Amino acid sequence: MLSQMNIPKLRKERTVKKYHGYKLVDDYAYVDQPDNILDVLKDPKKLLPEVKEYLEENNKLTEEYFDDTKDLQKKLFAEIKSKIKLEDESLKFKDLKYFYWVKTVKEGNYSKYLRQKIGSPKIEIYFDGDKEKKLSGSQYFGLGTLSVSRNERLMAYTVDLKGSEYYDIFIKNLSTNKIIEKEIKNTSGNIVWNIDSKSFFYFPLDKYHRSKKIYKHILGTSSKKDQLIFEEKNDSFSVGISLSADEKFFIISTSDSNTTEEYFFSSKDKKIKPKLFKSRRKGIRYSLDSWKNYWYIHTNKDAPDYQILRCKHNDIKKLHKFIPAKKETIIGGFEFLDKYILRSEKSDAIPKILIRNIETNQEEELMISKEAVGSPGISLMQKDTNTAKVRISWDSLSTPGKIYEYDIKTKEKKLVKEVKVPSGHNPNDYIVERLKATSHDGKKIPITLVRRKDIELNGKSKLLLYAYGCYKHSVPVSFSPSKFCLIDRGIIFGIAHVRGGGELGEKFYQMGKLLNKKNTFKDYIACANHLIKKKYTYKGGVAFYGGSAGGTTGGAVINMKPNLFFAALLLVPYVDCLTTALNDKLPLTPGEYEVFGNPKKYKKYFKYIKSYAPYNNLRKTNYPPMFITSSIFDNRVLYSEPTKYIAKLRDLKTDTNIQILKCKLEAAGHGGSSGRDNAIKELAEEYSFILKNSKIKD
Repeated sequence: MLSQMNIPKLRKERTVKKYHGYKLVDDYAYVDQPDNILDVLKDPKKLLPEVKEYLEENNKLTEEYFDDTKDLQKKLFAEIKSKIKLEDESLKFKDLKYFYWVKTVKEGNYSKYLRQKIGSPKIEIYFDGDKEKKLSGSQYFGLGTLSVSRNERLMAYTVDLKGSEYYDIFIKNLSTNKIIEKEIKNTSGNIVWNIDSKSFFYFPLDKYHRSKKIYKHILGTSSKKDQLIFEEKNDSFSVGISLSADEKFFIISTSDSNTTEEYFFSSKDKKIKPKLFKSRRKGIRYSLDSWKNYWYIHTNKDAPDYQILRCKHNDIKKLHKFIPAKKETIIGGFEFLDKYILRSEKSDAIPKILIRNIETNQEEELMISKEAVGSPGISLMQKDTNTAKVRISWDSLSTPGKIYEYDIKTKEKKLVKEVKVPSGHNPNDYIVERLKATSHDGKKIPITLVRRKDIELNGKSKLLLYAYGCYKHSVPVSFSPSKFCLIDRGIIFGIAHVRGGGELGEKFYQMGKLLNKKNTFKDYIACANHLIKKKYTYKGGVAFYGGSAGGTTGGAVINMKPNLFFAALLLVPYVDCLTTALNDKLPLTPGEYEVFGNPKKYKKYFKYIKSYAPYNNLRKTNYPPMFITSSIFDNRVLYSEPTKYIAKLRDLKTDTNIQILKCKLEAAGHGGSSGRDNAIKELAEEYSFILKNSKIKD
């Protein structure tokens, strides 16, 4: 155990602000650098020197803490790497003139993008991630979009070299392999080619790191002359653009977390004048696609868990139900073939894949696996939609992914790719279970678990329980070979599918946001207690695992029930929610008002967020060992949040455990460092923290 004398101290400077008649006291508000914190994302020299020194001291402490796990981390690194097929290739996608696919190699850290002209044996590497990373001279290499033009002669790609998600756009001639345009800087990272292959659409970031405008850039012209085709004035909305399935239209989408508005224009238009499809109405979301003279509309209007409507191109006011709403079923998205629609549904947190014959309207559900709980998938295998062949896939918490070629007409299924675990993996050695816990208000909360078959349910096992619970995100129950480094050492891995997520539909989501946000935390505690009652683990045998908005869940439940946990992993955690929500100049804040509420404008949200925000609710009690991560380049959860959180936690805690912070001061993003080996190193470190605190002998 490290001496408490080694723990860094951050200078206190009390700030008292008043909101709605309430005082907000903060000893570390200066860390937020309210006047220039976004400048740090571009220039780390703008970081306050004393905060930088504090972060350096914390990083040194973290290194000391992990000293006795160095051999274990090396072992875990080798183990994780041995579970990944380092030399691998994706299946080929047949475009108009070429096949396209992606490859990884043993010595590399980044993907290679390959293509082969149809009918030719020659294979081109048209983008080599390792070479491009080396040429960049940067520690971090984040690839945003990589897109080949419709004529298949040009490639656009976007790169972020710091992790702060400011992407520069580059255009390369694929026959000469030369950059042909001056890069366009500071964009969102998304670009969409026009069908003429002479121009493309992109999204510059404003001073608050938000994408509010769509520009059209014509190759061979200065970006200063680019045409503004759309601008969103509402601070909480962000914009996007896509090409419809039939390539007849471009569709502009502008939305916040619960309201959408879409526009369209012909893909042949030289002079672009977007037409409004349906004006925005609060709480109504919809997305458009076009196929065979019809608009298809995926919407929650009059259907909380969505339905699919359609109308003719020439009569957009006359909408007809195509796939009606179903009770307790989430109607998902869809793709088109000439004669079929491929779509998804979810019932009782179990996803399904369905195929509908457009002519007969008959529909079949694909039964890809006999496993009850897993992740089915379906995708196109070629650009030409005049086919009855598709690819379908399956994986689960215990079963590596399998991809099949499926013939819709004959029902024949042929295995074409299987995820291999080089070091060996037998799914029959494990049990995947779906349980349900009863929360404080009687709501049933799904839990998905995977454990070794030989683990006895005697109330003595350690449990790593993951949660997110925000933005209607459904946590996938998919295969991750690295987690078996913990599972094979006797730790049970579980996912608490708490409210705020989308596993059980709109109501489930709504009951975990705004003034219902505390349900997320109570659900997690109910899941942990249920697993204790059923003897999967014991009180004090749980480790929390989560990040970003999942870090809000972790920080809140640890404040509420710290004695449940033997450890906690909080990765880039959103823990100072109130401070962030009060600053509408930060990148994500306005867009979060429909998720967490606007505490600056409304007293009820100020009081409610203050009552659960992890930073504001730290108290004098015993806290478990905690490993917290951050990056000064992270624009989603700014470094100031975990920095303030760890300082205040240490001020108040009454335990002798060690809580550590690792903040990357070199280029790294919200998802950590770039490159395969770096990602594995980070996982090995996180897993060594869990194993060190589980007292499991290796």
